[in-house]
Amino acid sequence: MELGECTRNPGYQEADREADRAADITTTNGPEESRDSTGVCLDSDAVEYTQIKPFAGMPKEVLLLYSSQARYRVPREILFWLTVACTLALVALSITVIALSPRCLSWWQVSPVYQVYLRSFKDSDGDGVGDLQGLQEQLHHFQYLNIKSVWITPFYRSPMRDFGYDVEDFKAIDPLFGTMHNFEELLAEMHSKGLKLIMDFIPNHTSDKHRWFNLSRTRDEHYKDYYVWADCNATAPKPNNWVSVFGNSSWTYDEVRGQCYLHQFLKEQPDLNFRNPHVRKEMIDILHFWLGKGVDGFRMDAVKHLLEATHLRDEPQVDPNKPPDSVTSEWDLHHDYTTSQLGLHDLLREWRAEMDKFSREPGRYRFMVTESYDYHEVDKTMMYYGTTLVKESDFPFNFYLLDLPQNTSGLWVQHLVHLWMSNMPRGQWPNWVVGNHDKPRITSSAGRRYIHVINMLLLTLQGTATTYYGEEIGMENINVTQSQIQDPAGKYNASASRDPQRSPMQWSGDMNAGFNNKTNITWLPVHPDYSRVNVEAQKKEEGSLLAQYRFLNTLRQSELPLQRGWFCFVHADINVFSYLRELDGLDRAFLIVLNFGKESAVTDLSTVSELPDQLMVLMSTDRENDGKVLHKSRILTAAGEGLVIQYSTYTRFNPSHPMQCYVSEKACYLAAIDILYKC
Repeated sequence: MELGECTRNPGYQEADREADRAADITTTNGPEESRDSTGVCLDSDAVEYTQIKPFAGMPKEVLLLYSSQARYRVPREILFWLTVACTLALVALSITVIALSPRCLSWWQVSPVYQVYLRSFKDSDGDGVGDLQGLQEQLHHFQYLNIKSVWITPFYRSPMRDFGYDVEDFKAIDPLFGTMHNFEELLAEMHSKGLKLIMDFIPNHTSDKHRWFNLSRTRDEHYKDYYVWADCNATAPKPNNWVSVFGNSSWTYDEVRGQCYLHQFLKEQPDLNFRNPHVRKEMIDILHFWLGKGVDGFRMDAVKHLLEATHLRDEPQVDPNKPPDSVTSEWDLHHDYTTSQLGLHDLLREWRAEMDKFSREPGRYRFMVTESYDYHEVDKTMMYYGTTLVKESDFPFNFYLLDLPQNTSGLWVQHLVHLWMSNMPRGQWPNWVVGNHDKPRITSSAGRRYIHVINMLLLTLQGTATTYYGEEIGMENINVTQSQIQDPAGKYNASASRDPQRSPMQWSGDMNAGFNNKTNITWLPVHPDYSRVNVEAQKKEEGSLLAQYRFLNTLRQSELPLQRGWFCFVHADINVFSYLRELDGLDRAFLIVLNFGKESAVTDLSTVSELPDQLMVLMSTDRENDGKVLHKSRILTAAGEGLVIQYSTYTRFNPSHPMQCYVSEKACYLAAIDILYKC
């Protein structure tokens, strides 16, 4: 097309010709035509451009002429304000979701805490004692079980009078267990596998070989008050009637200093003086040392013993008529002046605050759990949770299920569970323990027939279970002869020995149960049943205790009702303990039926209207009952059998039975967008 003198749109030739004629008339009769820098023809009076439609490649001046027209301006403004509105709506929705979403569960809440008694877990160098490298070799075991948190007993440098709980150097590894390099390698590999490491922290006392004690006994100006000293002499009566946990007086005369020092445990474990600010600072420095290396948490040992009354008065006797000279056991006294003293919780809060400084990095929360046997004084245990304003431990260890073997019945188990749940401060997280390095193995104390149902209890209750090594395969206590006793408590009293529950881990049917593959040495005897009760054998057996433990732990981590849902009692009798796990808004829930009695039982739950009439067994500790359909009025269980029953319903039990239900943090499920929200 011939463009003529001015630029024209080829699609509109007719409009161009009309414009040309108009231009001729203007040239003849009107002002002279002028051009801008783009070649567009404009008269001296800026005659309005007459092009009908905008065209591709139009100059800015032409675009401006059209952009102000309503048919172009209005859609543009609509799109702009629609974009603004959508952006604001997305921001508001994001804020709402964040505000309404419940707090995510932390790593210490999503899986059991697995206790490794290091001396007995895995020996890598053939000396008969477990070590750090041996533990590193077995990390795959935790992955197999879907365990996330591993608590390791002490590996500090120590004379080993109490197997590591008598610390000579808090910042060194005992050569028996390896080197600091071994520890750092272990920690790095654990983190690479998604595992968390919890250390034992032992603040109450040190070894009598510790540098601080040696300086204190010589009255060094800085260290003279690092421990609790009192005037006495070698022949005169002790400062008071206080008794050690291991028996006999808790005072020992030191010839170098010419005074008695306090030890609430062995005489080789002198108590630190936490009323001395220098001691408090030393312990904080130790926390910083290990936190700086990347440790994920601490189990605070024997915390109720940290402070003693300064007046040093005699403690009242349980039996006032007992001759004072015969008071030699901790059970002979009411420990009014040696445990749970004023100022104890200030110490724990101080340590919690220091740990929180290392928890600011996302995903690196530092966990704290306290150990305190308070027996019937459960209110004292609950104080370790802290207050609504100041936090202490994430949870204190719950030792009340250690009493389970006293009376294997559904009513007794319900009582022990209710004892904790009803006293636990609102919004806190529960914990469950049935065994540790100080108490007999649950398989031995309760009986082998009950270990399956006990593991089912631990892994379906609300909260975090603690698994002592070997409980996942049903290890039992060993028999230890007088000549084989290693435990100092057992040397005072053979019946109090803790050696039976500390035997080597049973990995396989090989020599030494796979604990030590290099030499025929083990620091304690291996249980004679290791050829059939071991990890390797149970991995091959579908219905084994190990397989059931793994299934239940995986189920717990994959199902919201078991993770963080309501826990509701529905039934208890002489045999059976039964409860529900449900989450508001979710169309499925779980019924747990556990027979702790001595005989088979039929449980009638027909009065629980929230349950459907027909129930299907998802898992039974007796594999033959897996998948069975039961009527809720007739749920049959054998002695020691447990059932996990999954059912579908939107009808919830907890709204109409608030006195029977507990939840740490209430949350509801919104199926439409697959999220949890606070409700």
